[in-house]
Amino acid sequence: MEQIQEAIISGKLAVGDRLPPERELREMLKTSRSTIREALRVLEQKGLIEIRLGTGGGAVVRSVSADQVTESLDLLIRSQKVSLDHLAEFRRQIEGDAAALATSRAREEDFAHLRDLLAQARKCVEAGESAVDEFLEADKKIHLAFARITGNPIYISVLKTIHANINRYFERFLNMEAQAMKENLADLEAIVAAVIDGRADQARKLSRRHIDRFNRYMHGITLDDPKTRTPNKL
Repeated sequence: MEQIQEAIISGKLAVGDRLPPERELREMLKTSRSTIREALRVLEQKGLIEIRLGTGGGAVVRSVSADQVTESLDLLIRSQKVSLDHLAEFRRQIEGDAAALATSRAREEDFAHLRDLLAQARKCVEAGESAVDEFLEADKKIHLAFARITGNPIYISVLKTIHANINRYFERFLNMEAQAMKENLADLEAIVAAVIDGRADQARKLSRRHIDRFNRYMHGITLDDPKTRTPNKL
């Protein structure tokens, strides 16, 4: 399995190539029929090959996509019972860096998109607590916009997965009132302004402070409360 996987990743086997028939693979790799079949099953589960039936079928190489990375990270978060503090620690580093990178890579159309997202968030704040879910969605879109602006598929894929799972934490731990929505809107406006103005260090700092604020909300701690709690887990 590892030998075939390496051939795919290294480019020796290109997308659309068919692997040799099972009998040839057994001879090439000097192993048994059951081992070959198990290896192909694992490679198919990883999304590296597709098993096609019928005439002209067989094991065909697939392209490696961000969706595979997303699915693996999704399973990691769910199976490892990641705590709120683990999530916040990771987010504050990665999302802070993404916001900082966005300051030098954003174009005019990106600025326009960020302003539109801020406008959506403001409307939610004006609507009050009945629009909390919509506000959280706008907040998520702004963070993912920073990742997209970096142009780095790793930032994009990882943060997409984080935000796809974060609602599970919100549902259990977050109780956001109108004042909290206003505070977070102010954070988002400041971060976007820093990105548009090209202030990388400030964008990073503000993004991290914003994530710290969210973590405190989910711990039930206000910004001026020095108390701590045992990290919540799902």
